[in-house]
Amino acid sequence: MRFMIIVKATKDSEAGVMPEEKLIAAMAEYHEELQKAGVLLDASGLRPSSTGWRVKYSGEKRTTLDGPFTEAKELIAGYTLIQVKSKEEAVEWARRFPNPADDGKEGEIEIRQLFELEDFGPSEAVERFREMGIAARK
Repeated sequence: MRFMIIVKATKDSEAGVMPEEKLIAAMAEYHEELQKAGVLLDASGLRPSSTGWRVKYSGEKRTTLDGPFTEAKELIAGYTLIQVKSKEEAVEWARRFPNPADDGKEGEIEIRQLFELEDFGPSEAVERFREMGIAARK
């Protein structure tokens, strides 16, 4: 089972404020533990939404909207992708995640399970994803 630990953005992360060294060290230690346990698939931080864009769809029409985007609490500042045996194991790892906000400020993470190709019925399109290695297990 794969899970994404989503680090919610804050006003500071959206302003481009880089985390302090002690937070980076705590994150490194946590991710080293994930790696040693063999459950870490990927992890990264995201630049502020001011450097990104969205594509809005209306039927076949596409409109590009440049950031920044409002409501930092609904934005993502980073993620960690893990593969574990159960939801309970994912919960245990998530509870150990360092507070992503500097200096004890309020921070938030969200955990979501990823779909696996096996979750979809057999189809030609699913087989195309399988051939590309999309959603492949480690």
